[in-house]
Amino acid sequence: MYSKILGLEVCADTMVGDQMLRGISGGQKKRVTTGEMLVGPARALFMDEISTGLDTSTTFHIVNSIKNSIHILQGTCVISLLQPAPETYDLFDDIILLSDGHIVYQGPREYVLEFFEHMGFGCPDRKGVADFLQEVTSRKDQEQYWARRDEPYRFVTVTELAEAFTSFHVGRKLGDELAIPFDKAKSHPAALTTEKYGIGKKELLKALISREYLLMKRNSFVYIFKMFRLIIMAFITMTVFLRTEMSKQTTQDGAIFMGALFFSILMVMFNGFSELAITVMKLPPFYKQRDLLFFPAWAYALPLWILKIPITFVETSIWVFTTYYVIGLDPNVGRFFKMYLLLLCINQMASGLFRLIAALGRNMIVANTFGTFALLAILVMGGFILSRDDIKKWLIWGYWALPLMYGQNAIAVNEFLGDSWKQVPPNSTESLGVLVLKARGIFPEAHWYWLGVGALVGYVFLFNGIFTLALAYLSPFEKPQAVLSKETLEERNVYKGGEVIELSSRGNSSSGGSFNSQFPFLTCEFLAITYLFHNYEDRGVEHRRSVSKLISSRVGRSSEVNQNRKRGMVLPFEPLSITFDDIKYAVDMPQEMRAQGIQEDRLQLLKGVSGAFRPGVLTALMGVSGAGKTTLMDTLAGRKTGGYIEGRISISGYPKKQETFARVAGYCEQTDIHSPHVTVYESLKYSAWLRLPPEVNSATRKLLLLKRGGEEIYVGPLGRHSCHLIAYLEGINGVCKIKDGYNPATWMLEVTSPAQEAALGVDFAHVYKNSELYRRNKNTIMELSTPPPGSKELYFATQYSQSFFIQCMACLWKQHLSYWRNPPYTAVRFLFTTMVALLFGTIFWDIGSKRETQQDIFNAMGSMYIVVVFVGIQAAISVQPIVAVERAVFYRESAAGMYSALPYAFGQVVIELPYILVQTVTYGAIVYTMIGFEWKVAKFFWYLFFMYCTFVYYTYYGMMTVAVTPNLNIASIIASSFYAIWNLFSGFIIPKTVSVF
Repeated sequence: MYSKILGLEVCADTMVGDQMLRGISGGQKKRVTTGEMLVGPARALFMDEISTGLDTSTTFHIVNSIKNSIHILQGTCVISLLQPAPETYDLFDDIILLSDGHIVYQGPREYVLEFFEHMGFGCPDRKGVADFLQEVTSRKDQEQYWARRDEPYRFVTVTELAEAFTSFHVGRKLGDELAIPFDKAKSHPAALTTEKYGIGKKELLKALISREYLLMKRNSFVYIFKMFRLIIMAFITMTVFLRTEMSKQTTQDGAIFMGALFFSILMVMFNGFSELAITVMKLPPFYKQRDLLFFPAWAYALPLWILKIPITFVETSIWVFTTYYVIGLDPNVGRFFKMYLLLLCINQMASGLFRLIAALGRNMIVANTFGTFALLAILVMGGFILSRDDIKKWLIWGYWALPLMYGQNAIAVNEFLGDSWKQVPPNSTESLGVLVLKARGIFPEAHWYWLGVGALVGYVFLFNGIFTLALAYLSPFEKPQAVLSKETLEERNVYKGGEVIELSSRGNSSSGGSFNSQFPFLTCEFLAITYLFHNYEDRGVEHRRSVSKLISSRVGRSSEVNQNRKRGMVLPFEPLSITFDDIKYAVDMPQEMRAQGIQEDRLQLLKGVSGAFRPGVLTALMGVSGAGKTTLMDTLAGRKTGGYIEGRISISGYPKKQETFARVAGYCEQTDIHSPHVTVYESLKYSAWLRLPPEVNSATRKLLLLKRGGEEIYVGPLGRHSCHLIAYLEGINGVCKIKDGYNPATWMLEVTSPAQEAALGVDFAHVYKNSELYRRNKNTIMELSTPPPGSKELYFATQYSQSFFIQCMACLWKQHLSYWRNPPYTAVRFLFTTMVALLFGTIFWDIGSKRETQQDIFNAMGSMYIVVVFVGIQAAISVQPIVAVERAVFYRESAAGMYSALPYAFGQVVIELPYILVQTVTYGAIVYTMIGFEWKVAKFFWYLFFMYCTFVYYTYYGMMTVAVTPNLNIASIIASSFYAIWNLFSGFIIPKTVSVF
């Protein structure tokens, strides 16, 4: 029922989508948010700006449905709306008018105008009451509503209005009601629910299992790709550790088999690392639904764990069944299945660990960083990279506390106590397997296998239990904050202190220096834009005069500056007309719709749309949500990168060329995509820098109406009070006349809705195409599609406004600001580097000076191996979310013709170099000193050089994986595949002389 009320039945089986995945429209997303609240058992509804992105007709129907539901079910609902249409406003029973933190009016809708008439203000005819209420408290708009012509006007402040309301009869009645305590004896026992959640625990768990299973099916590519990657790595591993190339005669042979076992554990651990990214991406909707009491944390956590267990069985089977006998591990069937059980437990432990880190980190960058830190600590203290016998006494607790030690001991005992390792070497009383175990500090007792399995099972429950607690008690980092412009703060200070505080101009800021000398007009323009926020307390006439003088002085200074600039800079401008004829746009038929029996190969979104945009004519593109407005705008602006486009688009009579059209076109997209760490002023400055031509260095209305499905209903002039539009629609047989005072925009959408079409038996698109108006429009299109005599095709000597060098500098400037203001990335990476350096320096303390035994050399090599492989991996993982966020911004800015791909890549690549240099020096100085490597200047700087190159190529590799994949999730999985390959061929796990490759 609610899907029909909200108009969502046409997209019920369509995925919501995001910035990188095509989904439903912006208005439909807003309706989904509203629907999530309506379908629940809530009887007290709080709805904030639910009309954003919706047409007035849809808003009216939604609010009307909510009203009927509230009246029938005796519920309570508060809806915040921005300037609703008159017919929507008339649906409400009570009105609360809030301004500058004060309640100006609260009471029945019928008396709100009476209150303001009592204060001396009147609402004009043909003025919506909602618009009047919003403007009557504003300093810049209030005077026009002053109705007492015999009295001089003075600004009535919000405080005065709020105080006057308390003496108004509605305010007095409200105060009297609130003064009487509520008699709880009169309330019904079932007035408030005694249950925290809407359904029982069993139903909650069943519903969440069903949803998680659906999400896993929708995301099946990720799990299939992980298995495919595991098959490839298993094939590579079993050929590297080929049994025909490996003997079992010496302890050195045992070390190679130990490396194969360690790599098996690594593969299982890395396969669980992908749970971190998947979990973090799911947290925002979880927090919203948890706080609205959709379900408890445990009901959400259990399906995440339980439904992944079958996948764990499959992944472990792929690895063990393909590698075990090919590598040449002990052929006993019992040991084969014992290894299978052990790797199964390690996989579950790793998944639980990284889910826990995701819930604790709550942010992709923070979670990735500390996830890598946890992985490093677990691997270093696991007993392979650093032998148990060489771990310092004060750190031995870490060996016993971390889970990998139990897995490493169990898998080694299972293999080296087998029959194939029972031969006794010459001059020894112990078997070869026991000698290998003792040489690497592994406990040689058989019971360590079951002790390791038991410990890992315990860690599985521990990590998943703490994960559930973290979901239950932790909240997201981001908190919404109110923002005041400098001009707003300036006026507030004037009213409170009576002093005019002059703020420095943007043009004198250090960040703007060289640029403002080229584009000085931006400063005044930006200040004018931000001075649109008013409604402050009145401390007297003198204070108001102070503000007036302040504003006047600003305007005066702006005027003087403009006069000194010879009346401003006149930008080169040439009027252009745009015509589009028979535009059709289609996409491949979604699988969900094919499953419903639809046989067509393509889904048609635009069906032969034609029109013309002429200079000096302001055109409104209107239609119900889902009509195809955004699709048409994307097609005309050249932003569609997929699908099938047909038709003809002309610019002043010449065929449109996207390269030149992007130079003169500005497209404000429905989805707001911006770099999160750049200020508003800097965003405008950056856009002007790259869009305006280099020589800038000193100084009527119309309607286009679409119906759902991408067809035109009306293209033509509106006329005064929309008279032409009304006359056209009322001329269609069966269309009801518009009521006096009714909003023409709402009436237009209501009478042309699909329901009205079905009721009248009229196809409005067919009526339009057979009308005289359509024929006139086609003639206009043909006329404007022919180049005027003497005109020239739109042409620019260069594709971009600025030179390649300026593009590079602008992109680098923006990246510098973004990095400097992003502590979760820049600060956390330095904190991580310092912590890892101190950790490794402590664990490998003075190991570099020990060279007596083979194990000493192996330990020193391990200290270098762990940083080259795993600290580098952390650099790649942590940069991926940064590139993913900026990539969406790049697509928008690049499509707008601001720069080419190379300057953007230059900015993102170069900005990393100084940060990596500081990171390398910090790490190198600490580790080189604490480990005790040979102190020679040349060796120290070579160590820094190789560390720097390692961090650089891993960071750039992380950037590349995001650039070539559709989303961050796929990027992290693909990247981890190559981490495993680089790890295998690093020369530490298996020596170069043994590998067949």
